[in-house]
Amino acid sequence: MRDETVPEADRVEGAPHPRETPHLFGQTVAEQEFLTAYNAGHLHHAWLITGPQGIGKATLAWRMARFLLTQPMRTDAGGGLFGEDLTPATPETLDVDEHHPISARVTALSEPRLKLLRRAWDDKKGKHKTVITIDEVRELKNFLMMSAADGGRRVVIVDSADEMNTSASNALLKLLEEPPADVTLLLISHQPSALLPTIRSRCQTLRLHPLSPDDMAQCLVASGTDSPASTEALATLASGSAGTALRLLNLGGMEAYHNIVTLFGTCPNIDRPALLRIAESAAGAKNIDHFDLLLKLLDFFVARLARAGVSGPPQHEACQNETAVLTRLSPNPYAGRAWAQAQQELGARARHGKAVNLDPAALLLDMGLKINALAATHATR
Repeated sequence: MRDETVPEADRVEGAPHPRETPHLFGQTVAEQEFLTAYNAGHLHHAWLITGPQGIGKATLAWRMARFLLTQPMRTDAGGGLFGEDLTPATPETLDVDEHHPISARVTALSEPRLKLLRRAWDDKKGKHKTVITIDEVRELKNFLMMSAADGGRRVVIVDSADEMNTSASNALLKLLEEPPADVTLLLISHQPSALLPTIRSRCQTLRLHPLSPDDMAQCLVASGTDSPASTEALATLASGSAGTALRLLNLGGMEAYHNIVTLFGTCPNIDRPALLRIAESAAGAKNIDHFDLLLKLLDFFVARLARAGVSGPPQHEACQNETAVLTRLSPNPYAGRAWAQAQQELGARARHGKAVNLDPAALLLDMGLKINALAATHATR
């Protein structure tokens, strides 16, 4: 049972937690791949669930966990004492009745055959640890050493494997190399390439993909969020990530991106008062979330400039008039390559500025002027 007073690092404000989300949209292929392996009796002991952040990896992991914990253990015997067929029915979906007692215990984090491995809460500092440490993995070892009370299957969710430090990764690797019987490990990873190659090689990979606008709309409705007028624009701006879309809606991200596109549409003679207003909107400790949002949106915009120059205008606009601005500022592959280089440099500048606590307004103003200077070289008039 989790402590209700401790916040959860993986919960998006205004949205249900993945374990509280009964439905998963847009990931039918991954679900079917897992279900096919289960029905064929080829259930791997470890699954690596990968894909961009916010597209449903954790929701899928919790669906898999509930499914596994509610399925009867299979035996070789097909008949009972009186000749009845005891072979379990072949499930067609991962759906589990929300009123099933195991489902309720999973939601409450009180199911004894389930272990969640994630960043721990630091009582002394009053915040979550920055990484999953070996202490958390040792707790996992203790959990696996205990036999299940009913002799059933046990499940471990690691959310996320990217956040393990080196010691924790090596300790988990030993468990993957010598997995206990009837244990399934579900590892969530946003950047699997950063994991130890030996961890990846011992897992069956399930790759999830960005959501389509239709799937995004269904996901937002299911989360209790009003879908915006242009779900297609939101899906584009969020790169198909429902988690990112919710953050954008909560922080006014769509309006902020429209303001950015409008501002840089005035390049190479940038509207300096407008640039200053945007920069100053991120000043102060109370606006730290808005500052982070603006940095992400600037990076997204410059990346779109790079792709527009190399591959042509985008198929879907992230806001009104975006295509016209991208086409004018990045009219050819030469310009696209210059914007790609600029994205790397501006990203490094942003990371350095945050690391040394540079004034947010000053950093954004400097980045805006750098973009304007590059536009003066490449933009068509």
